[in-house]
Amino acid sequence: MSATNSKKTRIALLFGGRSPEHSVSCVTAAGILRVLDPEKYEVVPIGITRQGQWTIEEADPESWSLSSGVAPEIKPSGESLQFSHTNEATELIGHSESGAMRSLGGVDVVFPVLHGSFGEDGTVQGLLEMADVSYVGSGVAASAIGMDKHFAKLVFEAAGLEVGPYEVITDKEWLRDRQVCLGRLSGLEYPLFVKPARAGSSVGVSRVSDEAGLVHAIDAAREHDPKVIIEQGIAGREIECGVLEGRGSDAPRTSLPGEIEVTAGADTFYDFNAKYVDGGAAELTCPAALPEDQISIIREQASIAFDAIGGEGLARVDFFYTDDGRWIINEINTMPGFTPVSMYPRIWGETGIGYAELVDELIWLAVNRKTGLR
Repeated sequence: MSATNSKKTRIALLFGGRSPEHSVSCVTAAGILRVLDPEKYEVVPIGITRQGQWTIEEADPESWSLSSGVAPEIKPSGESLQFSHTNEATELIGHSESGAMRSLGGVDVVFPVLHGSFGEDGTVQGLLEMADVSYVGSGVAASAIGMDKHFAKLVFEAAGLEVGPYEVITDKEWLRDRQVCLGRLSGLEYPLFVKPARAGSSVGVSRVSDEAGLVHAIDAAREHDPKVIIEQGIAGREIECGVLEGRGSDAPRTSLPGEIEVTAGADTFYDFNAKYVDGGAAELTCPAALPEDQISIIREQASIAFDAIGGEGLARVDFFYTDDGRWIINEINTMPGFTPVSMYPRIWGETGIGYAELVDELIWLAVNRKTGLR
């Protein structure tokens, strides 16, 4: 039975957030709103402003899409929301500027479509754990590890997966002696990819072809995260594989692999513009043109990566397939782009699970999973 004594499952759709991926999250919410069956679900749309205020928002998908050509954004409101947990139940409470409070009832499950920091990194997951609310996706530890490209690589290596050459520069190291930091990069071969260690959607990522551009690229990445990872470019095809948690004790399910190819005239790598703005900047081939044995290998390795971080719900795992037949894992995304044109739902669509069915399955997994340490 739902939290409002209705036969419908009551879902709090959580979107926006404090990260640079705020607008992407809003577009994801629009896609999910379009496919949630009103006969099965009652939706409570909760937006989070860039400043961190939680607000009740419109359930109209058009309000959060890119159809107008303007990036959607959650605006501050006169009423703020919070979860209140008692021994009896957990409910949403609205607080007006005058100090008045009202109950918005409970929810059965939270669907946090928050990308990047303060959403995909374990912070919101920890809040929901304390509120004793079920939610879609990975828990605190898996979210934090998956978000940090450095820590994820350490876990992947421990699980026997191959990672490419890289270096990490922390905030204190860069402030203390940047020449020492730059000297550590001399062992890497150009081109280099300079990235915020804990960001997604290619925000703040730069491709550097020589030493002259390094400092600028590192400073650009540091605008999004004081911890920066510098990865040696890998000569290989970019292949992605979707993972969907198995029910009960079942093993993770994996999608057919998809290949991303940035088209002529687009930027030289799969950046934010190619992912979300320029619809013709990248092409997806699914299944990727690979021998059957290699398709089996990447699906197995994606499952290993998901289990290695303790993943739940969903993830997209990105690999490079080299000319000499090696699979080098790049990263895992525990809340991958989930707009209708994003790679995760597209490769699952080619595997036989459509967008609406995928949303339904993620909600089922969350409702049937216990909160607390797991």
